Order: sequence, then C-alpha cells, then structure tokens
Amino acid sequence: MSIAQVKRIAISDSPWPWLLPLIALLVVFTIYPFIYNVWLSFHEFVPKSRGLKFVGVDNWIQLWNDSRFWGALGVTFLYFAVALTIEIVLGMAIALLLDAELPGFGMLRAVLSMTLVIPPAIAGMMFLLMEDSQFGALSYLLGLVGLLDKATPMLATSSLALVGVLIAEVWQWTPFMVLIFLAGLRSLPAEPYEAAMIDGASSLQMFRRLTLPMMSRVIAVAVLLRGIDLFRVFDYVFVMTSGGPGTATYTVSLYAWQQTFSFLKWGYGATLSLTSLIIVMVMANMFIRVAKVRW
Repeated sequence: MSIAQVKRIAISDSPWPWLLPLIALLVVFTIYPFIYNVWLSFHEFVPKSRGLKFVGVDNWIQLWNDSRFWGALGVTFLYFAVALTIEIVLGMAIALLLDAELPGFGMLRAVLSMTLVIPPAIAGMMFLLMEDSQFGALSYLLGLVGLLDKATPMLATSSLALVGVLIAEVWQWTPFMVLIFLAGLRSLPAEPYEAAMIDGASSLQMFRRLTLPMMSRVIAVAVLLRGIDLFRVFDYVFVMTSGGPGTATYTVSLYAWQQTFSFLKWGYGATLSLTSLIIVMVMANMFIRVAKVRW
C-alpha cells in the first residue's frame, strides 16, 4: 500500500477502515472459538484413532442424565449466591465507611486495591496455607475465637470446604465492590442530603430513602460484573480443594476442565462449557431487563 493510499484512508469519512481491525479481532478471539465449541459439542475425541468422531446429540443427552453435572451446578449456584451477597453487603459497608474523609483512609483505599493485582491462583495458594489445620494462621485465629475446632482441617471437611474457598474469594474481590460503590457514592449530589438533614432524618433513613435508590444503577452494574465472574469460578477451587472432599466444592468449570483435559472427552467438555455460557447469558439478560441496567 502506497503512502498516498494510507493518507486517503486516514482522512476518509468511512468508518470501515477503523472498524475492520476490531471486527477481525472479534471474529478471531470470540466468534470463531464459539462456533468451534458448538461444532465440537457434536463430536467426541477418539484416542485410538487420534481423531474426532461425529456423535450427534449424544453429548447433550449425556449432560441431561449426568447427576454429577447437576451436583456441580448446584455447588456453583450456592457459591455464586453466597459470595455475591457477602461481597455486596460488605463492599457497601466498607465504601460507606471510607466515604468519610478521615486521616489515613486514603492509604487504606490504596491498600484495599492491592488485592486485585494478585492472580486468583496465587491468592488460592495463600489461603491454602493460611487454612492449614496445623500451621495456618487463619485456622489458628478461628480456633481462638471458637469458630473452628483447631484439629479440624477446614478444606478437608465436607461441610467447611466451600466456606474455606469462599473466604479467599471474598477477601480478594470485596475491594472491587468497594471501589465501585465508593465511586458511586462520590458522584451523588449533596442537596438531597442537606434537605434531609434539615428535616431531621437519621443516617439510616437517609441511607434507605436516598443512598440506596440513587445507587441502584451502580449496584446493578457491580452485581452484573461480579455475578458473571463468580459463575465461572475455577482458580480457587482447583488450587485449594480440586473439587473435594468428595464433590463438596465441585463446580461446573472444574468439571468441564476435568472432562476435557483429564479424561480427554473434548466434545463433552465443550458441551459443559456451552451450557455454562448459556446459563450465564440467560441470567445476565434477565437481570439487565429486571434491573434496567444501562451502560
């Protein structure tokens, strides 16, 4: 391409020269993998011939009758609901606290954001050590306040393993909610609060009648972003429990990974991934309509 042609493209009024690179990236990194995943879900890898065999809808029928998948889906929904609830409530409480301009809070906001730069797998390794029943600091502290028997290995106990994973999740991602809520709080107008104070409204009344309604759009966006991320949880579970003990922490993402890479059932792994994607898309669209989220 000559220099004159490049100049003509640069000053052209047509949007296509600028849109084409973005469209190409979208096709390569999003549309093609999605179509390939759909195609793969109707095939299965045969190790003996080292090739793919067309199996029709067998993978989808297997999914419907797979009790382990439904169990993993239940664990995923439980993880999703508990983590999202705690992160919203805790994130809002901390954001309200940090919204006050007290000495040292600026540094505290910077420290909180540091958790976001740690890879989830590393955070999982940290809490794997901290929750060790013999030398873990967190297990020791929980034992001191009577919340955990010192001899009980949290991550090896069926009733506590998911709690142990959730602690790592909440520790790392609550600051994300704090930053979003804090930005929302800082953008609220001061006039309604001044009028409410003149009328003698309490802090709780101002929070319920003013802060929550005006923050509803910000909360909805935060819930949408974290909700999508929570549903595909993999790192913490893989590092801390590998789905155990038994199937106590077995999520859909971990099940799809295991079927694809451990058992070499590429087609069934693609089916599990697509099902997870469909569930997330349906839930996200329903939430966007109900909460009237606007970008």
